[in-house]
This record gives sequence, C-alpha cells and structure tokens, in this order.
Amino acid sequence: MWVETLKSKIHKATVTDANLNYEGSITIDQDLIDAANMFVHEKVAVVNNNNGERFETYIIRGERGSGIICLNGAAARKVQKGDVIIIMSYAILPLEEAKEYQPTIVHLEPGTNRIRK
Repeated sequence: MWVETLKSKIHKATVTDANLNYEGSITIDQDLIDAANMFVHEKVAVVNNNNGERFETYIIRGERGSGIICLNGAAARKVQKGDVIIIMSYAILPLEEAKEYQPTIVHLEPGTNRIRK
C-alpha cells in the first residue's frame, strides 16, 4: 500500500504580490524553496489563512533573499497582498516508510518571510 503524506511545508508566509497577468504558479524566494526541501516546478497546495481559499499550483524560482511570495495567473484572484498562506508539498511513500517519515517544516517570522530562528 502507498500513502500520500506531507513532504514539506512553508508555514505562515506573507503574500508579497499577486500578478494576474502571468501564466500561473507561485514565485517563492529560492532560500525558502531550499529550506523547505522543495524544488522548482514542484506541485504545491496553497491554503489562504485570511479567506479560506485552497488551491494547487507549481513553484517558480524567486530571487534568493528577496522574501518574495507572489501568486501568479488565476491564483492571484485567490489572495491579496499581505494575506498569510501555508504552502505544502506531498510525497507518495510505501505505508511503512510513511509511518516513519518526518516532513520538513519551515516556520516564518510574521510579516517578514524570514525563517524563524
């Protein structure tokens, strides 16, 4: 049996921009991508804590150290600048491995998109 389980999470990121005139995706600071063990073009689920929206998209690389969290394309309609979101990726693992797997969780300082120390 295989189980889909949480692989990585960026917790309480603050949306820095929303760009409707783009093909679609979420731009994330490369430092945050690396810290969360995520990768460019990876499918992610996004939850908006401000309005309850949930949607899926994929990651594109943002400038390292910029703190950027920008929703692009249609997803830009589901957020506003300043909204707090959670970004999650998942993996499919064998049941026994999934029971032991520990996801990478990156907590951010409120309003800064900087990793909490």
